[in-house]
Amino acid sequence: MAHRKKKIPAQLVEDEEYQLRHERVAGIDIAKDKGDVSVRLPPAREGGRRRSRVEESVPARSRDILELGARLLADGVELVVMESTSDYWRIWYYLLESLGLAVALVNSSHARQLAGRPKTDRLDCQWLARLAEMGLLRPSFVPPPEIRALRDLTRARQQLVRDRARAWQRLEKLLEGALIKLSSELSSLARVKTARLILDALADGERDPRALGARALGKLAGRRGDLEEALHGMAAGPHHSLLIRAHLDQIDSLGRSIGAIEDEIAAALQAVPAAWGVSAAGEPSPDPGPGAAVLPADARLAEIPGVSLDLARAIIAETGLDMSVFPTADHLVSWAGLAPVARQSGPRSRKPGKGQGNAFLRNHCSQAANGAGKTDTFLGARFRRLNGRIGGARAHCAVARSILIIVWHLLNDPAARYHDLGADWHDRKASRDKKIRGHLRQLQALGIDTSGLTATLSSAAS
Repeated sequence: MAHRKKKIPAQLVEDEEYQLRHERVAGIDIAKDKGDVSVRLPPAREGGRRRSRVEESVPARSRDILELGARLLADGVELVVMESTSDYWRIWYYLLESLGLAVALVNSSHARQLAGRPKTDRLDCQWLARLAEMGLLRPSFVPPPEIRALRDLTRARQQLVRDRARAWQRLEKLLEGALIKLSSELSSLARVKTARLILDALADGERDPRALGARALGKLAGRRGDLEEALHGMAAGPHHSLLIRAHLDQIDSLGRSIGAIEDEIAAALQAVPAAWGVSAAGEPSPDPGPGAAVLPADARLAEIPGVSLDLARAIIAETGLDMSVFPTADHLVSWAGLAPVARQSGPRSRKPGKGQGNAFLRNHCSQAANGAGKTDTFLGARFRRLNGRIGGARAHCAVARSILIIVWHLLNDPAARYHDLGADWHDRKASRDKKIRGHLRQLQALGIDTSGLTATLSSAAS
């Protein structure tokens, strides 16, 4: 009978020196009201094991975190790593960063626990520190303080704009309930002055269709009969006047708040020297004036079709101005979630899925793509060509990706300017290449070696 081999128990193998990337690191497992900290330090004596110190339940308060930072500085910690737990990481990141420590925020999925390991806060912070010292964690992009302030403003503006749009939708629903078909005759309740005049009169108690139709301005003055017909038979009671006025007051209040935030956004961006332009005299300035050698960053992005000045500032707030964070344009596209994620295992390949990136930046680029698709430009022609082949949703994503690539190049090189290739670029390029291929085939049919000629034409075309 053969003897069964004796099982060798699993052993913990200490890290070798060549596996270490950082000698002194700290890992922080963050909860809402506290954090557990693990510090990894070199051995106390030559040939000994690396030291590990754990501080449990450090309160998430400014004084306690600053005291922790002082201890980490005294230990000579090179890198502090923490997971992006909700928004609870912000107080830890901002305060430790302000002390001069190198802080890295990592996605929790990158530091996920191994299957079968116990799950405790103490073990989590130790696991983070072990991964950090070996350089196995990829840090997330956290913009500098001035861009963070700009981001707070642009995101707040976006939310207020959405709230104002919802208020207009609620008002339109109220009018439909009162049998007032005003939105059927006007292209927009929000942008047409006649609509506001009629709504103000309805809020004041006016119910005569003729008197309301007489408030039409401009081209709508010739369609007063249609407006009167849309208002005829209304069933608006006293409570409708109160609700219409309440919705209009809310819309006006949101409009004032949006205007104030837009002014603050412009001032915040002008306070960042990296966003300045260069005047004709060669001096950096937030307002370089006419004949500027280099336009400000938001003005350069606003030259892209579909990108307004407000949208350009919102994009800058998400990407920042330092493109060295993203080595190539493809890195920025992937970070925004506009690049397909490969899903392949063995011989099976599934349909690529959409990555999870910066949703704000992705929405801004999609909004720009929607505007660019209606223009007679290269991006507009690209959208229309793709729309017929792959559908509107995927065409929007492709054009949004193109816009973000353009943004990367414009921010990476401040002297660069957007130059539109023209709506007929695809036709011109396809026609030229088709003719070149046809002539080469004719030469090859005559027995002429076209290899050198092909290389010459390729270099000339590029």
